[in-house]
Amino acid sequence: MNLKTAERLLEYRKKAGLSQEELAERIGVSRQAVSKWERAEASPDTDNLIALADVYGVTLDELVKGRQEEAPDSPKETEDFTCDVTDEKRGKTVHIVGPKGIHIESEGNEVHIDKNGVFVKDNKGNTVKRDVPLPNGHIFPGNNKSASKLHYAFKHFPYPILTVIAYILFGCFNICGGWSFGWLVFLSIPLYYTLVDAIFKRNASHFAYPVLVTMVYLYLGFFRSAWHPMWLLFLTIPFYYFFCEFIKKIVQKL
Repeated sequence: MNLKTAERLLEYRKKAGLSQEELAERIGVSRQAVSKWERAEASPDTDNLIALADVYGVTLDELVKGRQEEAPDSPKETEDFTCDVTDEKRGKTVHIVGPKGIHIESEGNEVHIDKNGVFVKDNKGNTVKRDVPLPNGHIFPGNNKSASKLHYAFKHFPYPILTVIAYILFGCFNICGGWSFGWLVFLSIPLYYTLVDAIFKRNASHFAYPVLVTMVYLYLGFFRSAWHPMWLLFLTIPFYYFFCEFIKKIVQKL
């Protein structure tokens, strides 16, 4: 890797407010690897370059080659112009301002898209902002870092290790059927991670409800001999997802 590219990687990391340890954890490499990249002692492979570009919110070309300067003979930006489009029935107004961007205002909601990024404000005062140009049409939250870090922490919590410990305890002390039936605890692994996603993404359909139904059915079958009529629990699965979509549509209309 040449020195300029290494300096660029260092610049982007500092601009993102990340330490070498935080960056390494986010893309799944060691801190020493990040340090070598930034000292031009080694080069990241293609997968790591893509991961870095995604973290920094830039394109792969910008990460490797830097931002391209405008050629001296290239035409200048066109003159500013303003165009307002209004939907009288819905009361929605779209302001298009020449090369500077697009500004949308509707029922207290605002969306501003320009060369500096995307700024979104809803009628409840919640905002989402990205201060650098967005790659691939993604919007990154700028004022919800604490929630993102908490989500990341829960997603990377070693819950499977707890289930192994629980299974050993169940077997040694003959709890919940001991070795024979204690393995049911492993079904809680997808329940944990999908519940985390459902909570932080505010979408109940992310939860692995069929796994929960299977776990309950096996428990009632093994310990209560209630194989029948407890199979009826599986009929609740389509109703669960129907209810999730129904609630989602209601929330979107609010």
